[in-house]
Amino acid sequence: MLSARGPKGAAVSAPPDPTQYRLTTAAIVYRLPDQPDTLQTFIWQKFDIAPDFPELSKFLQFWRDNIDGKLHSVKVAQGNGRPRRFPHIVPGTGARH
Repeated sequence: MLSARGPKGAAVSAPPDPTQYRLTTAAIVYRLPDQPDTLQTFIWQKFDIAPDFPELSKFLQFWRDNIDGKLHSVKVAQGNGRPRRFPHIVPGTGARH
């Protein structure tokens, strides 16, 4: 986050630039509480800002505080912000619209 100086020299945080948000996907691997040798994957997606990922950090803190499954690992990927276009296929024909 950007910071500036407010009255009396106090640091003031500027809100993040909305154009910096990118779709972020996290593959969260955790241990099942009743079977700690078994790993399970949870996929999380939200718009977030690299490299600090404040939204993901809040979610992971919520997980640690409220969910019994102990975190094993987190893998993060982030899109480049450009929407992708996929051609539509006409069912049964294989032809594209």
